[in-house]
Amino acid sequence: MAQTLRALIAVAALAAALVSAPSVAVPPISRSPNWAELSPAERQVLAPLANDWDKLDAQRKQKWLGIAKRYPNMGPPEQERIQRQMSAWAQLTPEQRRAAREQYKSLKQLPPDKRQGVREKWQEYQQLPPEKRRELSSHPPPGKPCSGANVVPGPPAPKANP
Repeated sequence: MAQTLRALIAVAALAAALVSAPSVAVPPISRSPNWAELSPAERQVLAPLANDWDKLDAQRKQKWLGIAKRYPNMGPPEQERIQRQMSAWAQLTPEQRRAAREQYKSLKQLPPDKRQGVREKWQEYQQLPPEKRRELSSHPPPGKPCSGANVVPGPPAPKANP
């Protein structure tokens, strides 16, 4: 249950980040390089996706290559965020990725004021102490019983450093 909620929170974070990120036009798909054809710099940035790279469709590869191209101009906090999100994405199952894409699409269709509300709620959640987040993750929100029907299990929780 807690893993499921963690996965949904990670997906919501990724969706919120994508919704709040400025729109970037994806260039026309001109090439679909395999992992070996990537430059060393691209492979370094995209390392969390290495195992899945050759299975990605051309459009998704272009999206990730666009991120890799912008990566050197990002500040260290943004680079760390991108790496964390890529790692979390790489750990998701295909079904979890599909659910994340659907959630992103539904968030994208919200009116701007509702999207802003989602962003604010997410920021409030992120400011909570870890104990409170764990408590919230173990109980469904009021009025929204957790049926498990539309919940996708999440990746394993990160291990605490000793």
